Amino acid sequence: RLRIAAADLVLNELAYQEVDNGPIHRFADMGGLLAQVLEEFLDRFAIDRGRLLGVGIALPAVMSPDSWYITAAPTLRLKDTTLEGLTDSIPYPTYVENDATSGGHAEFFVRGSGRNMAYLSLENGIGGAILVGGAPYLGDNRRSAEFGHMCVEPGGLPCTCGAQGCLEAYCSPRRIRGAFGVPLEEFFSQLECRGPRAGEYEALWDNMLRHLAIGVNNIHMALDCDVVIGGVLSEFLSPYLPRLREYAAGINFIVSDAANLHLSTLRRHTVSLGVALHFVTEFLEHI
Repeated sequence: RLRIAAADLVLNELAYQEVDNGPIHRFADMGGLLAQVLEEFLDRFAIDRGRLLGVGIALPAVMSPDSWYITAAPTLRLKDTTLEGLTDSIPYPTYVENDATSGGHAEFFVRGSGRNMAYLSLENGIGGAILVGGAPYLGDNRRSAEFGHMCVEPGGLPCTCGAQGCLEAYCSPRRIRGAFGVPLEEFFSQLECRGPRAGEYEALWDNMLRHLAIGVNNIHMALDCDVVIGGVLSEFLSPYLPRLREYAAGINFIVSDAANLHLSTLRRHTVSLGVALHFVTEFLEHI
Protein backbone atom coordinates (compact mmCIF):
# COMPACT_ATOMS: atom_id res chain seq x y z
CA ARG A 1 0.00 0.00 0.00
CA LEU A 2 1.23 3.46 -0.92
CA ARG A 3 0.29 6.54 1.09
CA ILE A 4 0.63 9.91 -0.64
CA ALA A 5 0.23 13.36 0.88
CA ALA A 6 0.72 16.88 -0.45
CA ALA A 7 1.60 19.64 2.02
CA ASP A 8 2.16 23.38 2.07
CA LEU A 9 5.05 25.24 3.71
CA VAL A 10 3.67 24.85 7.25
CA LEU A 11 2.82 21.16 6.76
CA ASN A 12 -0.89 21.71 6.31
CA GLU A 13 -2.14 18.68 4.42
CA LEU A 14 -3.53 19.68 1.02
CA ALA A 15 -4.40 16.23 -0.29
CA TYR A 16 -4.09 12.60 0.75
CA GLN A 17 -4.64 9.24 -0.91
CA GLU A 18 -3.99 5.59 -0.19
CA VAL A 19 -3.29 3.27 -3.11
CA ASP A 20 -3.47 -0.49 -2.85
CA ASN A 21 -1.26 -2.31 -5.30
CA GLY A 22 -0.59 -5.92 -6.17
CA PRO A 23 2.58 -7.77 -5.23
CA ILE A 24 5.84 -6.37 -6.57
CA HIS A 25 8.40 -9.07 -7.22
CA ARG A 26 11.34 -6.83 -8.12
CA PHE A 27 12.17 -3.72 -6.15
CA ALA A 28 13.34 -2.05 -9.36
CA ASP A 29 9.73 -2.19 -10.62
CA MET A 30 8.64 0.10 -7.80
CA GLY A 31 10.06 3.16 -9.60
CA GLY A 32 7.64 2.96 -12.53
CA LEU A 33 4.70 2.36 -10.23
CA LEU A 34 5.59 5.36 -8.05
CA ALA A 35 5.86 7.65 -11.07
CA GLN A 36 2.50 6.53 -12.42
CA VAL A 37 0.68 6.82 -9.09
CA LEU A 38 2.25 10.22 -8.45
CA GLU A 39 1.07 11.71 -11.74
CA GLU A 40 -2.45 10.34 -11.17
CA PHE A 41 -2.44 11.88 -7.69
CA LEU A 42 -1.37 15.29 -8.99
CA ASP A 43 -4.10 15.18 -11.64
CA ARG A 44 -6.81 13.99 -9.26
CA PHE A 45 -6.23 16.83 -6.79
CA ALA A 46 -5.36 19.46 -9.43
CA ILE A 47 -1.96 20.18 -7.84
CA ASP A 48 0.07 22.76 -9.74
CA ARG A 49 3.22 20.99 -10.88
CA GLY A 50 4.95 24.34 -11.32
CA ARG A 51 4.76 24.90 -7.56
CA LEU A 52 5.89 21.41 -6.59
CA LEU A 53 9.17 21.70 -4.69
CA GLY A 54 9.94 17.99 -4.76
CA VAL A 55 8.85 14.44 -3.98
CA GLY A 56 9.93 12.71 -0.81
CA ILE A 57 9.84 8.93 -0.51
CA ALA A 58 9.79 7.33 2.94
CA LEU A 59 10.70 3.67 3.35
CA PRO A 60 10.62 1.37 6.41
CA ALA A 61 14.30 0.65 5.97
CA VAL A 62 17.73 1.17 7.49
CA MET A 63 19.60 2.98 4.75
CA SER A 64 23.16 3.88 3.92
CA PRO A 65 24.40 7.40 4.77
CA ASP A 66 23.92 8.50 1.14
CA SER A 67 20.29 7.20 1.08
CA TRP A 68 20.86 5.05 -1.99
CA TYR A 69 21.22 1.64 -0.45
CA ILE A 70 18.96 -0.37 1.85
CA THR A 71 21.00 -2.09 4.54
CA ALA A 72 18.01 -3.90 6.00
CA ALA A 73 14.22 -3.62 5.72
CA PRO A 74 12.59 -6.58 7.54
CA THR A 75 8.98 -5.52 6.87
CA LEU A 76 9.76 -5.28 3.14
CA ARG A 77 11.78 -8.51 3.25
CA LEU A 78 14.76 -6.69 1.77
CA LYS A 79 18.42 -6.66 2.68
CA ASP A 80 21.49 -5.19 0.97
CA THR A 81 19.39 -3.73 -1.84
CA THR A 82 20.23 -0.78 -4.06
CA LEU A 83 17.62 1.93 -4.65
CA GLU A 84 18.70 2.17 -8.27
CA GLY A 85 15.70 2.91 -10.50
CA LEU A 86 13.43 4.01 -7.66
CA THR A 87 13.37 7.68 -8.65
CA ASP A 88 14.54 7.62 -12.29
CA SER A 89 11.01 7.95 -13.69
CA ILE A 90 9.99 10.84 -11.43
CA PRO A 91 10.57 14.18 -13.22
CA TYR A 92 10.87 16.24 -10.01
CA PRO A 93 13.55 16.62 -7.33
CA THR A 94 13.45 13.57 -5.07
CA TYR A 95 14.58 12.66 -1.58
CA VAL A 96 14.54 9.26 0.15
CA GLU A 97 14.41 8.83 3.92
CA ASN A 98 13.54 6.32 6.63
CA ASP A 99 9.84 6.44 7.50
CA ALA A 100 10.15 6.80 11.28
CA THR A 101 12.86 9.45 10.94
CA SER A 102 10.51 11.38 8.67
CA GLY A 103 7.68 11.12 11.18
CA GLY A 104 9.91 12.35 13.99
CA HIS A 105 11.04 15.38 12.01
CA ALA A 106 7.43 16.32 11.22
CA GLU A 107 6.42 16.01 14.85
CA PHE A 108 9.33 18.15 16.03
CA PHE A 109 8.46 20.78 13.40
CA VAL A 110 4.79 21.12 14.37
CA ARG A 111 5.39 20.97 18.12
CA GLY A 112 7.77 23.91 17.89
CA SER A 113 8.90 23.56 21.50
CA GLY A 114 12.59 23.13 20.75
CA ARG A 115 12.86 20.49 23.49
CA ASN A 116 14.99 17.40 22.98
CA MET A 117 12.77 14.58 21.79
CA ALA A 118 12.74 10.87 21.09
CA TYR A 119 10.03 9.88 18.63
CA LEU A 120 8.67 6.33 18.70
CA SER A 121 6.75 5.36 15.55
CA LEU A 122 4.24 2.52 15.93
CA GLU A 123 3.62 1.42 12.37
CA ASN A 124 3.76 -2.15 11.03
CA GLY A 125 7.47 -1.71 11.50
CA ILE A 126 8.51 0.17 14.63
CA GLY A 127 11.26 2.77 14.48
CA GLY A 128 11.95 6.27 15.63
CA ALA A 129 13.98 9.43 15.56
CA ILE A 130 16.12 11.36 18.04
CA LEU A 131 16.28 15.16 17.92
CA VAL A 132 18.81 16.94 20.13
CA GLY A 133 18.91 20.72 20.19
CA GLY A 134 16.64 20.76 17.16
CA ALA A 135 18.99 18.64 15.06
CA PRO A 136 18.58 14.94 14.29
CA TYR A 137 21.01 12.53 15.89
CA LEU A 138 21.61 9.91 13.21
CA GLY A 139 24.42 7.87 14.77
CA ASP A 140 27.78 7.00 13.25
CA ASN A 141 26.22 4.80 10.55
CA ARG A 142 22.80 6.44 10.26
CA ARG A 143 21.22 3.64 12.28
CA SER A 144 20.09 5.48 15.40
CA ALA A 145 16.61 5.15 16.94
CA GLU A 146 15.89 1.63 15.69
CA PHE A 147 13.73 1.33 18.79
CA GLY A 148 11.62 -1.46 17.34
CA HIS A 149 14.50 -3.88 17.64
CA MET A 150 15.43 -3.33 21.25
CA CYS A 151 14.68 -6.45 23.28
CA VAL A 152 11.74 -6.14 25.68
CA GLU A 153 11.26 -9.89 26.32
CA PRO A 154 14.38 -12.10 26.12
CA GLY A 155 13.57 -15.26 24.20
CA GLY A 156 10.11 -13.88 23.39
CA LEU A 157 8.04 -13.61 20.23
CA PRO A 158 9.87 -13.90 16.90
CA CYS A 159 10.48 -10.64 15.05
CA THR A 160 10.70 -9.96 11.32
CA CYS A 161 14.39 -9.10 11.85
CA GLY A 162 15.14 -12.69 12.87
CA ALA A 163 15.61 -12.01 16.58
CA GLN A 164 13.23 -12.77 19.44
CA GLY A 165 11.53 -10.48 21.92
CA CYS A 166 11.82 -7.21 19.99
CA LEU A 167 9.51 -4.30 20.76
CA GLU A 168 8.21 -4.56 17.19
CA ALA A 169 7.15 -8.16 17.73
CA TYR A 170 5.05 -7.12 20.74
CA CYS A 171 3.70 -3.68 19.82
CA SER A 172 3.30 -3.54 16.06
CA PRO A 173 -0.30 -3.24 14.75
CA ARG A 174 0.48 -6.43 12.82
CA ARG A 175 0.24 -8.32 16.10
CA ILE A 176 -3.44 -7.39 16.42
CA ARG A 177 -4.23 -8.33 12.84
CA GLY A 178 -2.27 -11.55 13.16
CA ALA A 179 -4.05 -12.59 16.36
CA PHE A 180 -7.63 -11.72 15.41
CA GLY A 181 -7.68 -10.95 11.69
CA VAL A 182 -9.51 -7.65 12.18
CA PRO A 183 -8.59 -4.06 11.27
CA LEU A 184 -7.49 -1.73 14.07
CA GLU A 185 -10.76 0.25 13.97
CA GLU A 186 -12.80 -2.88 14.67
CA PHE A 187 -10.41 -4.11 17.37
CA PHE A 188 -10.60 -0.89 19.38
CA SER A 189 -14.33 -0.51 18.80
CA GLN A 190 -14.93 -3.98 20.23
CA LEU A 191 -12.52 -3.24 23.07
CA GLU A 192 -14.41 -0.07 23.94
CA CYS A 193 -17.95 -1.46 23.76
CA ARG A 194 -17.03 -4.77 25.40
CA GLY A 195 -17.88 -6.93 22.38
CA PRO A 196 -18.12 -10.74 22.44
CA ARG A 197 -14.32 -11.20 22.35
CA ALA A 198 -13.54 -8.30 24.66
CA GLY A 199 -11.73 -10.51 27.18
CA GLU A 200 -9.31 -11.82 24.55
CA TYR A 201 -8.86 -8.37 23.07
CA GLU A 202 -8.18 -6.83 26.48
CA ALA A 203 -5.62 -9.50 27.37
CA LEU A 204 -3.65 -8.89 24.17
CA TRP A 205 -3.92 -5.10 24.41
CA ASP A 206 -2.79 -5.03 28.04
CA ASN A 207 0.20 -7.19 27.11
CA MET A 208 1.04 -4.78 24.30
CA LEU A 209 0.79 -1.77 26.64
CA ARG A 210 3.05 -3.41 29.23
CA HIS A 211 5.74 -4.15 26.65
CA LEU A 212 5.34 -0.68 25.16
CA ALA A 213 5.93 0.74 28.65
CA ILE A 214 9.19 -1.23 28.86
CA GLY A 215 10.29 0.21 25.52
CA VAL A 216 9.34 3.76 26.51
CA ASN A 217 11.17 3.41 29.82
CA ASN A 218 14.30 2.11 28.09
CA ILE A 219 14.29 5.10 25.74
CA HIS A 220 13.82 7.53 28.60
CA MET A 221 16.53 5.95 30.74
CA ALA A 222 19.00 6.13 27.85
CA LEU A 223 18.16 9.60 26.54
CA ASP A 224 16.49 11.50 29.41
CA CYS A 225 14.12 13.51 27.20
CA ASP A 226 10.49 13.66 26.12
CA VAL A 227 9.28 10.50 24.43
CA VAL A 228 6.58 11.10 21.81
CA ILE A 229 4.57 8.19 20.40
CA GLY A 230 3.35 8.48 16.83
CA GLY A 231 2.41 6.25 13.94
CA VAL A 232 -0.85 4.55 13.06
CA LEU A 233 -1.30 2.93 16.48
CA SER A 234 -1.08 6.31 18.22
CA GLU A 235 -4.44 7.21 16.66
CA PHE A 236 -6.07 4.81 19.13
CA LEU A 237 -3.86 5.35 22.18
CA SER A 238 -5.40 8.44 23.77
CA PRO A 239 -7.89 6.63 26.07
CA TYR A 240 -5.11 4.32 27.23
CA LEU A 241 -2.37 6.92 27.80
CA PRO A 242 -2.99 7.08 31.60
CA ARG A 243 -2.58 3.31 31.85
CA LEU A 244 0.55 3.37 29.69
CA ARG A 245 2.03 6.12 31.85
CA GLU A 246 1.19 4.13 34.97
CA TYR A 247 2.96 1.05 33.61
CA ALA A 248 5.99 3.11 32.51
CA ALA A 249 6.25 4.91 35.85
CA GLY A 250 5.96 1.60 37.69
CA ILE A 251 9.27 0.38 36.25
CA ASN A 252 11.16 3.69 36.52
CA PHE A 253 12.94 4.34 39.81
CA ILE A 254 13.52 8.03 39.03
CA VAL A 255 10.10 9.43 38.12
CA SER A 256 6.67 8.53 39.43
CA ASP A 257 4.31 9.90 36.79
CA ALA A 258 5.86 9.41 33.31
CA ALA A 259 4.82 12.99 32.49
CA ASN A 260 7.54 13.07 29.83
CA LEU A 261 5.50 10.61 27.70
CA HIS A 262 3.28 12.20 25.05
CA LEU A 263 1.22 11.27 22.03
CA SER A 264 2.05 12.77 18.66
CA THR A 265 0.43 16.07 17.74
CA LEU A 266 0.25 14.78 14.17
CA ARG A 267 -1.78 11.60 14.60
CA ARG A 268 -2.36 10.93 10.91
CA HIS A 269 -0.11 10.81 7.84
CA THR A 270 2.92 11.87 9.85
CA VAL A 271 5.40 9.93 7.72
CA SER A 272 4.20 11.39 4.43
CA LEU A 273 4.20 14.93 5.82
CA GLY A 274 7.58 14.37 7.44
CA VAL A 275 9.39 13.37 4.28
CA ALA A 276 7.84 16.40 2.52
CA LEU A 277 9.39 18.54 5.25
CA HIS A 278 12.81 18.04 3.62
CA PHE A 279 11.77 20.27 0.72
CA VAL A 280 9.96 22.77 2.97
CA THR A 281 13.10 23.24 5.06
CA GLU A 282 15.32 23.47 2.00
CA PHE A 283 13.04 26.12 0.46
CA LEU A 284 12.77 28.25 3.62
CA GLU A 285 16.54 28.20 4.12
CA HIS A 286 17.08 29.74 0.68
CA ILE A 287 14.50 32.51 0.80
